[in-house]
Amino acid sequence: MGLCLALDVMGGDHGPGEIVPAALHALTRHRNLELLLVGREQLVKPALAGLAPDLTRRLRLIHAPDVVSMDDAPSAALRNSKNSSMRVAVEQVKSSAAQACVSAGNTGALMAISRYVLKMLPGIDRPAICTVIPGINGHTHILDLGANVDSSAEQLFQFAVMGVELTSAAENIAAPKVGLLNVGTEENKGNDRIKQAASLLSGSHLNYIGFVEGNDIYSGDADVIVCDGFVGNIALKASEGVAQFFLHQVRAGFGASLYGRVAALVCHPVIKSIRRKTDPRRYNGASLLGLRSIVIKSHGSADRVSFAHAIEEALLEVKNNIPERITVRLEALLTGSHAS
Repeated sequence: MGLCLALDVMGGDHGPGEIVPAALHALTRHRNLELLLVGREQLVKPALAGLAPDLTRRLRLIHAPDVVSMDDAPSAALRNSKNSSMRVAVEQVKSSAAQACVSAGNTGALMAISRYVLKMLPGIDRPAICTVIPGINGHTHILDLGANVDSSAEQLFQFAVMGVELTSAAENIAAPKVGLLNVGTEENKGNDRIKQAASLLSGSHLNYIGFVEGNDIYSGDADVIVCDGFVGNIALKASEGVAQFFLHQVRAGFGASLYGRVAALVCHPVIKSIRRKTDPRRYNGASLLGLRSIVIKSHGSADRVSFAHAIEEALLEVKNNIPERITVRLEALLTGSHAS
């Protein structure tokens, strides 16, 4: 079965200079993959000169003269985006020319355009941003990471359903463990909205393990962690800051003296292993879950390595038909709750 993705080549900080090489890398890895490169023809076409015939046959350039800037407000981007690379790339999915869209552009604009063009899945009120993070005991999918700064208990329950289906497919886990991010693990902790969400999760057939705290995010004990976008975005950005601080201190410590530089040579294999596991480029590609089709948001500063991982995330979701899985699971849960 052939696969086809639409890439917003103009999105992010680097545009075609990093996204085109990532696209070519994906084509060499997946022989049944075709890519639609959406962007300004005069900027993208030179990067495609001299390609092997096999790659050329599986690439199509779609001209889009406009670009949604990183500073555009979502409402303005939606009004003025008709000829933008982001809007045209999403439209390829709407028309079934592509099975998923990948963009490193403005997150709010991508969310607004995708929601307007593709619409929401039945039973899902709002989309949620979900990504995977490394943990001591495996990986954890966490959502929402910023699409919704305030979410109801019912919406948190919907986030859990979406996260479970994505995690089940990505990690091959039959019943992923779901934790609800809170200020404590005791049942009396948290606000009324969190307690109501916990009640919904406890009464469902999901594998709900209860409240988890911030220090549980990287343990890997929960396969899915659910929170609203306000909390999730702060937790993610704080984690990124801690990682940068840690790496800075390691470099400074090893470079402070001759002894430190010698020690760095001895410890190099261990340091390399740690850097590889914590390298954010390996986890690039956040899912905009809840839409009727698949849209993947790459980090705005993504280089070719990072963007290649976002493409891989899109392929994983296409192959596992994540929107359909979410719909089926939600219908089953709602039917079960009505029956009981």
